[in-house]
Amino acid sequence: MSIHMHMRAVAESEIRDDHTWLAAFMGEAWENQPAEYAAGVAVSIDKVWDSVNDLYAAAEVLDADADELWTLPIYGGRPVAHSVDADPSNPPLGILEPPGVSQAAGFLASVSFDELWNAASAKLVWPGWDDAQVRQEFLDYHTLLEGFYGRAATAGHAVVRAVWA
Repeated sequence: MSIHMHMRAVAESEIRDDHTWLAAFMGEAWENQPAEYAAGVAVSIDKVWDSVNDLYAAAEVLDADADELWTLPIYGGRPVAHSVDADPSNPPLGILEPPGVSQAAGFLASVSFDELWNAASAKLVWPGWDDAQVRQEFLDYHTLLEGFYGRAATAGHAVVRAVWA
């Protein structure tokens, strides 16, 4: 089964705080993902977003004053509630507003991937997996998220998140 967390940067003024509308918006974004990825306004993480969050959680171990900024890149923001008559097959959605996007971008730009990896790798590399390959995968996600959140923050955008199964 394929499952992805899809994130899309968008001007806050263009967002309707309505699950049905937002699910349709994100569905269209998912359909146009090659163009949106090329434009730098969308990213997705397949299956391992919880593990990417675990990588960032190592910031709490490294810096007790991290203020849980490490939660922002993956789980930051607020959920968008389904309406009573919403299609139950619609994806879970969340919105991280521009101030949170700026905080996430700042966290990602200032955190040391190597320090995070040193603190969290034992939890992220399963027995039998190639350490270097897994490290590279997490570094790629970190680099992707750092660029995405940096561009979104610079533009003053919010980030909408959907989970597609």
